[in-house]
Amino acid sequence: MTYLGTVGAQVRAHRERRGWSRRELAAHCGVSERFLAQLETGDGNISLRRFAEVAHSLGTTPSALLASADAPANVKPIALLGVRGAGKSAVGEALAKKLAVAFVELDQRIEEAAGLPLGEVFALHGEAYYRRIEREVLSQLLAEPAPMVVATGGSIVNDPTNYGLLRARCRTVWLRARAEDHWNRVVAQGDQRPMAENPHAFTELRALLAAREKLYGRAEHVIDTAGRRVPQVVLAIAELVASSA
Repeated sequence: MTYLGTVGAQVRAHRERRGWSRRELAAHCGVSERFLAQLETGDGNISLRRFAEVAHSLGTTPSALLASADAPANVKPIALLGVRGAGKSAVGEALAKKLAVAFVELDQRIEEAAGLPLGEVFALHGEAYYRRIEREVLSQLLAEPAPMVVATGGSIVNDPTNYGLLRARCRTVWLRARAEDHWNRVVAQGDQRPMAENPHAFTELRALLAAREKLYGRAEHVIDTAGRRVPQVVLAIAELVASSA
């Protein structure tokens, strides 16, 4: 990937981190949607003034975007593992900010590639199709030279090929917690669906954790998150990854 392509990848990652479409970013910074598409793919010839407007709209600075693009290409991405409620999104976003790198939600990239919400991908096309899209998106993502933090889907460990690719190309970190911790975090987010739609949801969560424990345990690092706040987990990961670099 060219240097401009690397800068563009940083712009895209920051945009996705804010949950914006290209159209929404265009509305904020005054740059056309078509030009933003060219910028993100490394084909744009943007002025410094326009680049600054894009950066400021994304809540960052031109120098920060360029610094991320200048980071060594051999720095492996950090991939966070765990079931729902592990804290992958909250920890991942905070860790990426601390390390001054991009944060990427793998599921969001999959939805974008499929053109459908994840639930509909499974319902309409089945798991085999989902795994194929997951593999394609993951391969494309890991081809980007810029360092990043990736929040993965909880079930990626069930696919030997995709999980193998992740372990080979990333610093994998399992955010380990008890079933009670996962449950309480989901409820604390205001989501009452687990108990409302399935009276056996907690029992099934325990079984899911037990079934995946050995798979998650193959991660390069394991961080116990029970009783820890997000900043504490972020610091623990940063120190662990730095000490084993």
